[in-house]
Amino acid sequence: MTKENRDEKRALETAEAARETDWKQPSFVGELFMGRLRTEIIFPYPEQSAEDRRAGDEILAKVREFLGHSVDADAIDREKDVPKDVIDGLSKLGLFGIKLPKEYGGLGLSQVNYNRIIQLVASHCASTAVLLSAHQSIGVPQPLKVFGTDAQKKAFLPRLAKGGISAFALTEPGVGSDPSSLKTTATLSEDGKTWTINGEKLWITNGPIADLLIVMARSNDPAEARPEITAFVVEGNSPGLTTRHRCDFMGLKGVQNGLLHFDNVQVPNDNIVLERGAGLRLALRTLNVGRLTLPAAGGGAMKQTLAIVRKWAAERVQWGAPVAEHEAVASKIASIAADTYAVEALTWITSAMADQERADIRLEAAIAKLWCSEATWRAVDAGMQIRGGRGYETADSLRGRGEQPMPMERLMRDARINLIIEGTSEIMRLFIAREALDPHLRAAGASATSGKLNLGKALRFYAGWYPPLWLPGSVSTNGATIPERLRGHLRFVERGSRRLARDLFHMMARYQQGLQKRQQILGRLVDCGAELFAMAAVISRASAPGALAGDDRLADLFCRNARRRLDDLHRRIYRNDDAFARHIAAEFMDGDYPGLSENIISTWKTSDK
Repeated sequence: MTKENRDEKRALETAEAARETDWKQPSFVGELFMGRLRTEIIFPYPEQSAEDRRAGDEILAKVREFLGHSVDADAIDREKDVPKDVIDGLSKLGLFGIKLPKEYGGLGLSQVNYNRIIQLVASHCASTAVLLSAHQSIGVPQPLKVFGTDAQKKAFLPRLAKGGISAFALTEPGVGSDPSSLKTTATLSEDGKTWTINGEKLWITNGPIADLLIVMARSNDPAEARPEITAFVVEGNSPGLTTRHRCDFMGLKGVQNGLLHFDNVQVPNDNIVLERGAGLRLALRTLNVGRLTLPAAGGGAMKQTLAIVRKWAAERVQWGAPVAEHEAVASKIASIAADTYAVEALTWITSAMADQERADIRLEAAIAKLWCSEATWRAVDAGMQIRGGRGYETADSLRGRGEQPMPMERLMRDARINLIIEGTSEIMRLFIAREALDPHLRAAGASATSGKLNLGKALRFYAGWYPPLWLPGSVSTNGATIPERLRGHLRFVERGSRRLARDLFHMMARYQQGLQKRQQILGRLVDCGAELFAMAAVISRASAPGALAGDDRLADLFCRNARRRLDDLHRRIYRNDDAFARHIAAEFMDGDYPGLSENIISTWKTSDK
């Protein structure tokens, strides 16, 4: 076995060991990939209770007033810092403990209300939203709330609720999405009371200013084939913990993000969260809920984009008419509006699932993050195009020459990171594909790390499962009344789920174990599932008793667009140029096509690093 194959096997085994396979609740998306439309999971649409909404409305009114009077988003972007008075104001509002129980000093709000707050903050200042969400979506509060001991909760949660800032330290300079390559080490003292952490962590949001951090470190001998990854709560002022470099990004200029260095940092054994060796499992569970923040923040950016587009497209006159009346612009506006409705449908339905804890949301959260972050990017890109040169100009420059300082340029810069953080779109597709394939692997008596199949078991399963996928199905709405214009779309989702299951089976039969390397095909299958989930969520939302006038029309347009995307994805599963593109890429990497490297200057090639 080559070193590359050994490394790949180690990475797969590490990931598989961290996966949770004992979930008892159903998954709407998981069932979609098996060809079953489980409408009872998302119909009727899970609307907030009146009591929960009132609790959210009360704090949202205070947050809105604070943001409008005390948070200068353009100044934060310009000065690359969220000022102390803003942080203090957020703390006084209780926004560092939104979901923490009241017994620890938190607001005790639901996931839905948490995301309502994040959406509002993100619509105004993405840097401030990231400060809050990195702290409590993936920072110390969430893991401790779920996995912490009573002693850990009593020691740390009140500090966090009062405004102590936290961070999550997993990524390293030489480690991307493969935690099996983790280099940071934790060594236990002879008396078993203290761990010594050494290593570096990169791109740690809130890291340079964190009071507490969750740090992932390898707690077994580095010579062992499979790493044992453990999660520790580390004090931000620990001797030996320093910020080597503060990172500066394309957007989110106000976030404190850095390269952290651990030089013999001492951590008590009592600060292990969950248990020794369970760090990666903790990280995956934390991200299941933590990812839900990104759709909420994306919705805030999209709504701000719509506000800018509405005002500008009504005022800007070209060829004798407002640009909103020109078909090319109107089409963009309608698509942004329909996608924004869908992003909110996914945001609130997955947030409610997290609150109710009656569904396995691994796939739902991952698809919400994937689909919504890409929809947000489409929206801000279209908004930039509609706004034209003024969209490309900074708000400060617009203000300086007497025009309204619409922050379209900042919205675009801030939105781009969403396709990268908490799992790039490419990694999310692979993660979702792995989960979607799991029932098939189990049915065939195989695993992601083994190519061995139980042919008898597989044949028995597929003989009963596959033929019905070609037969007409029925749709139950679990008592929900579907608007007439959306009924055909719901039937399409049911047919689409069976087609998706057939496509997945066909690709498994064609490529067998090699399917895991066909990332483009897996990505298209995942995107099909994502579009179907988005359609179902949109139809459910537009069918709710609390739906607003015109919701069915927005939902109709969204479903029309989604169906066209699905037809294109389906065609490209079977007819594509993936192999040809791989050959071109390999030839280019080997030095072919020299004309593509001519007549440029690359000063970075001669820099120090």
